[in-house]
Amino acid sequence: MKTFQIPDLENPEFRKTVLQKIDDLTKPKGSLGRLEELAAQVCMIQHTLFPHLNRPYNLLFAADHGIVDEQVSASPKEITWQQISNFLHGGAGINYLCRQHGFQLMIVDAGVDYDLPAGKGIVAMKVRRGTRNFLHEAAMTEEEFQLCLERGAKCVDLAHADGCNVVSFGEMGIGNTSASSLWMTCLTGIPLEQCVGAGSGLQGERLAHKYEVLRRSLDRIGGTLSPVEVMCQFGGYEMVMAVGGMLRAAEQQMVILVDGFIMTNCLLAASKLNPLVLQYAVYGHQGDESGHKLVLDYLQARPLLNLGLRLGEGSGAVCAYPILDSAVRMMNEMDTFGHASITKYF
Repeated sequence: MKTFQIPDLENPEFRKTVLQKIDDLTKPKGSLGRLEELAAQVCMIQHTLFPHLNRPYNLLFAADHGIVDEQVSASPKEITWQQISNFLHGGAGINYLCRQHGFQLMIVDAGVDYDLPAGKGIVAMKVRRGTRNFLHEAAMTEEEFQLCLERGAKCVDLAHADGCNVVSFGEMGIGNTSASSLWMTCLTGIPLEQCVGAGSGLQGERLAHKYEVLRRSLDRIGGTLSPVEVMCQFGGYEMVMAVGGMLRAAEQQMVILVDGFIMTNCLLAASKLNPLVLQYAVYGHQGDESGHKLVLDYLQARPLLNLGLRLGEGSGAVCAYPILDSAVRMMNEMDTFGHASITKYF
């Protein structure tokens, strides 16, 4: 299996130097709160006292899910490819957010069950036309899993070669909240009923049906699975590509902006392959999907925003970017007590 050599950011001596610089800036100690914590994290990632954010990218992986055949989503499967067409025309939520905040948007066909037009702004990485129905069989083979890791890493390499050092990950795939719920329960031990939410809008009997389908899917397995087996049994191609992308981004010492429920579960899965990836993660927001807070708590994460979002696509991560930018600007644009001839009173 592809492995990722992620640098360990644990460096007490350099961290002490970073915190000393932050405390030397012209402000009461700790008065910029979370911005100071973020600044320190980016300094550690880039190993510099003068961090910078270059050419941010949102990598949006898209794929279909066989489990949609079991009516676990409020949206029909064709919404996946139709929304990709919308992305290409610039009319989706993630399009205007990327324009607003200066992000490049990379749209990746990881496994859409549709023949998307070649050369129209889509990065062609299709593994298969949708995963298999995991109620009856594994969603993907281990060979497909490995291919997804490699292709996700390749997408990050493309962004990195373009000068990117901060990357967010998004997704499009009807049915992927079902896959994410199963990853979450298997990888955290949190009961399934607490991991299953409305997705794109299920309520009442339809939500109960979704839970029952996912419960039966778990029952099909019966025993304990390794993290790789969990990802193969229940994952989506877009999800595993995001896992590979996150691991590669950390290996490249890039800042990782984490989006909502699905991408947080992808980070969770990535951490089961290499826990050092968590050192590079900035959690953009807490979304409205019911299990998101629980998986954030499991990861001991403190998201920057809580706006009730449940769009996906990387939207919450991109919304949080200006806060990260403010933290980095603090390190480069604020003066020190000594240089400004201000008495340091603490």
